[in-house]
Amino acid sequence: MCDAPVCLPAENSAKMADSVSAGLGEEKETDKEDKEKERKKVNAENNKDSSDATESLGFYDKNGSKTGKKKRNLSDLSLIRFISTELTRGYFLEHNEAKYTERRERVYTCLRIPKELEKLMTFGFFLCLDAFLYVFTLLPLRVLLALLRLLTLPCCGLSGSRMLQPAQVCDVLKGFIMVLCYSMMSYVDYSMMYHLIRGQSVIKLYIIYNMLEVADRLFSSFGQDILDALYWTATEPKEKKRAHIGVIPHFLMAVLYVFLHAILIMVQATTLNVAFNSHNKSLLTIMMSNNFVEIKGSVFKKFEKNNLFQMSNSDIKERFTNYVLLLIVCLRNMEQFSWNPDHLWVLFPDVVMVIASEVAVDVVKHAFITKFNDITADVYGEYRASLAFDLVSSRQKNAYTDYSDSVSRRMGFIPLPLALLLIRVVTSSVKIQGSLSFMCVLLFYLGTITLKVLNSIVLLGTSCMFVKEANMEEKLFQAPPSAASSRVSSRANRPKHTHAAPPQEPEADKAGASSPSITSQPAQLPDSPAPVLPPSDSDTFLTTPDEEDDDDKVLAAETGADGEGLKHRTPKKDLLEIDRFTICGNRID
Repeated sequence: MCDAPVCLPAENSAKMADSVSAGLGEEKETDKEDKEKERKKVNAENNKDSSDATESLGFYDKNGSKTGKKKRNLSDLSLIRFISTELTRGYFLEHNEAKYTERRERVYTCLRIPKELEKLMTFGFFLCLDAFLYVFTLLPLRVLLALLRLLTLPCCGLSGSRMLQPAQVCDVLKGFIMVLCYSMMSYVDYSMMYHLIRGQSVIKLYIIYNMLEVADRLFSSFGQDILDALYWTATEPKEKKRAHIGVIPHFLMAVLYVFLHAILIMVQATTLNVAFNSHNKSLLTIMMSNNFVEIKGSVFKKFEKNNLFQMSNSDIKERFTNYVLLLIVCLRNMEQFSWNPDHLWVLFPDVVMVIASEVAVDVVKHAFITKFNDITADVYGEYRASLAFDLVSSRQKNAYTDYSDSVSRRMGFIPLPLALLLIRVVTSSVKIQGSLSFMCVLLFYLGTITLKVLNSIVLLGTSCMFVKEANMEEKLFQAPPSAASSRVSSRANRPKHTHAAPPQEPEADKAGASSPSITSQPAQLPDSPAPVLPPSDSDTFLTTPDEEDDDDKVLAAETGADGEGLKHRTPKKDLLEIDRFTICGNRID
């Protein structure tokens, strides 16, 4: 039994606890109801979206039915509803932004190709023009100076071990080759060759012209090797063991090559002249359409950056050669019409058509090659820098080749046969009689020398700018490569890849003196160890990956080196090595 005052508070506390628990239970129920309502609302919206999506496709799937039906009525599957759906459906390109951005960049690259390509072509054209004018202007003067030195040596006495410097020996050989070949070319009758070619059918001339183009590339490829062999045989130090057949056989081979190549170009120019003078211009049209066949043979092949550089050099050489051939055709036609200026306007449309077709083919070819191979238009700036490097390096004191020979190796353009043909055509077309004519010839020669000097100065300044922009100045001061006995021995002497920092400049240079010009030669430093990174050899051929592997095995067997050092060797990818593939220009390995 409990007292009444004690029991009342206990009952009150029990009632209060029941009321609090009841209140908490109601709050939980309301929260559950709210969450259930939100869940239903979300499900309803999802069902609405899915039903709308499936309805836009014209049918209902198992998750998109509105009223629980599995199939739609046949009345909803109407043609009008399908057409309205096709007319109103949409899509969003931003869902694949990367793809469309890439497509747009490709379009911009194709639009930039004509500008960048023509910059390269213009620079290469003036490089070829400089090497071509050298044969007419400076080469005769250098030959006269060399002969004068040779004649005055008995009076002055031998001041050194050499009677002539190696460059002078090469100049004298070039002069003798030109004189002998010109005397041989004087026996070739251009008129008889013209009428002989004109009597052939159109299809025969078309085939002959294509064969002449192939033969010209083959001659250019092998001809520069013949000339280089002659120059090296004539200037090789006598202390070495004789490993050649002699200077005279090499000289006779060089004379025969230049003569045959000049005859080949003469036939090519005569064929083009026949095409210009044909009545219906059918041969000229066929020959121009042959350029567009070149697009089919090159656009759909895989090209790397190095292969594109070869093709660009070949196109530069081909364009310059075509300009000289057009000049020869115009000279021959103007001679036949007694130098009537009105006939020049008759030839003008055909000349423009030939040049325009050549430019159009080059632009289309390069645009699609860069598009299909994902090559940017900036690569043509690298090509210009590589050609500029050849020009600047040939002006150094330690240069190991003449600039014209460097252009010949790089582009396959050999100026001697083309210059010989032009001299033959000009001397046969222009008659020089009287003192006034000789004065005109002298003034023309002085003007040609002035053009050559101005062109060389502008090219040298432009090339220095390109070399600086490409950060290739340090390569100019590397010593010229020494000849190796064999390919394996040159690889065996190659140092391991220890990435050392480049040699620091003297403190005096850092103090404040301006950097030397890139065409000047630095002072000779005291004897020091060989540099870690060897200079690039300009006369070694690049090899294919299979040949690299074979040479690595030979090197490992002969030097006893393990495979670790050979495995991490980086491949040659410098544009300065591209001309080692081939000289004719368009070979794709």
